[in-house]
Amino acid sequence: MNWIKRIWWIAIVLGLFVTVGVWATWEPDKQLGQLVARWAPEPSTFVELDGMQVHLRDTGPRDDPTPIVLIHGMASSLHTWEGWQTDLQKHRRVISFDLPGFGLTGPSPQSDYRIDAYTRFVLRLLDSLGVKRVILAGNALGGEVAWQTAVLAPDRVKKLVLVSSDGYPQSPLSMPLAFQMASAKGWRWIVERVLSRAVVASSVRSVYGDPSKVTKDQVERYYQLSLRVGNRKALFLRMDQAQYGYSANLIRRVQQPTLVLWGERDQMNPVEHGPYFCRDIPKCKLLTFPGLGHISQEEDPVTTLNAARAFLMQ
Repeated sequence: MNWIKRIWWIAIVLGLFVTVGVWATWEPDKQLGQLVARWAPEPSTFVELDGMQVHLRDTGPRDDPTPIVLIHGMASSLHTWEGWQTDLQKHRRVISFDLPGFGLTGPSPQSDYRIDAYTRFVLRLLDSLGVKRVILAGNALGGEVAWQTAVLAPDRVKKLVLVSSDGYPQSPLSMPLAFQMASAKGWRWIVERVLSRAVVASSVRSVYGDPSKVTKDQVERYYQLSLRVGNRKALFLRMDQAQYGYSANLIRRVQQPTLVLWGERDQMNPVEHGPYFCRDIPKCKLLTFPGLGHISQEEDPVTTLNAARAFLMQ
């Protein structure tokens, strides 16, 4: 019976370690009001839609007949496009926003984070802004939302820019640490309470081609926005509802001119996926960037936007 006592004591000790670890690193949710001052300065605004206060930036000339709409990826926010928006708004109307479940918009009241829910959300948001036709640019999850919106409502989308877009099957092992932890249901009680700044920092660095470019302010932004009430649970639900590659057959229905941008050091969506898009989309051009990673528009907004500028301005 001694071995039973030993196992019992080992379980007690491990339980104490977990309890102490949770207590030492526990970080409570943050209310929207605690985050707005730092992360939603002008020109940020909020619009009511589908029971949410959607965090939005709508800048540039209002007479632009075809605004440029920028859609971020999973666990990100509109801030990932700041470099592009600041430049483009000088001559074009540019709209960026936080998708439901992320950033300052916060969780969907319906807890629906499927791609279909996101595409319909985008169309309703455009309707609420009185925008009829757009150029859609999206990164990762935002890329899939963009091209699926183009398939669902082709008359609403003039062109597409896809930056390391989701669409084809990918390996769960290629995901950042925070996503892998969110995927493991047995860890969720802990992760929802102790998703640490160190884990977030590791995840952000893993999606950069050059991790040394990641700043403390960027880590703080990703970390603080992950604490917005409901966002951690929303990430878990998004991971449960994701079906990577399930709709890849629909990519052939994209008829809009499409520019595909890819960082050659992308460890999440392999660079080999770039040519797949241009294999399946008839009017497609692919550009790759040595040294850049999964969120190349944030890592090097100048280089990536210069590559896309002529396409966007035509």
